[in-house]
Amino acid sequence: MQDKPGEMATLTQVMEKMRAKGYEQEFKMSDHGRMQLPGSKKVYNAEELKIVRTFRFEGESDPADSSVLYLLETRDGEKGFLLDAYGAYSGHAESGFDEFLKKIPVEDRDDQF
Repeated sequence: MQDKPGEMATLTQVMEKMRAKGYEQEFKMSDHGRMQLPGSKKVYNAEELKIVRTFRFEGESDPADSSVLYLLETRDGEKGFLLDAYGAYSGHAESGFDEFLKKIPVEDRDDQF
């Protein structure tokens, strides 16, 4: 993760803070090709979501350790996150995940963390 004054440096630090702010559940790609929270039957299209913050973390010695964390909010007020390996190491390469993610509107809110 790039360093800025006061910026958190590790995935663990960011995840602790985001959970304290209500981003506790991980969105997953459903069988319908849309996003879904665990234990919910509701599925979300890209336009029903917004990315409010993105964090990138780079492994110190192994590029395979790089990851990206997206904080998401839904139109109906749900909060959650997506966590994935970064770039060529993405765990969602075959599922249409990248195309879906590109369609989600971004409203970056730096003030949240």
